[in-house]
Amino acid sequence: MIEVRGLSMRYGRTLAVDDLTCTVKPGLVTGFLGPNGAGKSTTMRAVLGLEVPSSGEALVDGRPYASLRRPLRTMGALLNAGAVHGGRSARDHIGCLARSNGIGRARVTAVLDQAGLTDVAGKRIGGFSLGMKQRLGIAAALLGDPAVLMFDEPLNGLDPEGIRWLRGLLRSLAAEGRTVLLSSHLMNEMAFTADHVIVIGRGRLIADTGMNALAGHFEGDVLVRTRHPEQLTAIMRGHGATVVAEDDGARAVALSVHGLDAAEIGALALSAGIALVELSPRAASLEEAFMRLTEDSTEFRSESGSTQKEAVR
Repeated sequence: MIEVRGLSMRYGRTLAVDDLTCTVKPGLVTGFLGPNGAGKSTTMRAVLGLEVPSSGEALVDGRPYASLRRPLRTMGALLNAGAVHGGRSARDHIGCLARSNGIGRARVTAVLDQAGLTDVAGKRIGGFSLGMKQRLGIAAALLGDPAVLMFDEPLNGLDPEGIRWLRGLLRSLAAEGRTVLLSSHLMNEMAFTADHVIVIGRGRLIADTGMNALAGHFEGDVLVRTRHPEQLTAIMRGHGATVVAEDDGARAVALSVHGLDAAEIGALALSAGIALVELSPRAASLEEAFMRLTEDSTEFRSESGSTQKEAVR
């Protein structure tokens, strides 16, 4: 397991991680979520012993990572795909890591093949795209066949095939009973991949729960499409509903409705003689749940535009 116990990280007046306690368990893909500046990368660096905690501790299988004699055999990690020597070939880079941990050449060949880099193994890393560097970093994390794996934004730069490959890889690793921690800002992909989520904001724990349970804490809405949005909106608001228009370019205006269920909306439309093009209940998405959980913890916020969603007048 990865265990974080009362971890705090302070840099001058900035408290990057604030008394964080959580456990990443085996057999699951755990998503590590939070806004920019939430302390995710700092926490991961502390797990690897790259940062010294102001207080608390971060352990891998009950021990500090720095105390492991052959660390790659216990835990593999990818924090920064660009942190490689551009003049080395992919094979030499993985080979150096293997020698430092007493790992044979056959394993070097195996992980390069697993990451889809066999054809470019002899080429210099400096000429690699970001996606290829991500694959190389993933190969390095897998090198020691470790029971614990940790990845910080590994999806950045991957093409659709690469994303699909990594999703399957992470789920297969967890199915083998390994501990997998994954940080990403791609909420839709995280919803497909993670079984459990740890959410932090301003360095503090906000949620530590199963993926399904997270979205289940929040009410969904009902998507309604009609060619008579003003009339239907007035009726639904008269019955206590909150209605927001979604401009998706379709001929029939899409309405997001809270406070009435699909059956109630259908009955109101029928009694008013209003034809509906669509009437679909929607559960809260991971993105929506994340935004609601972290709305008070976002340090860098863009100005909200009026073109994406606006109330029907």
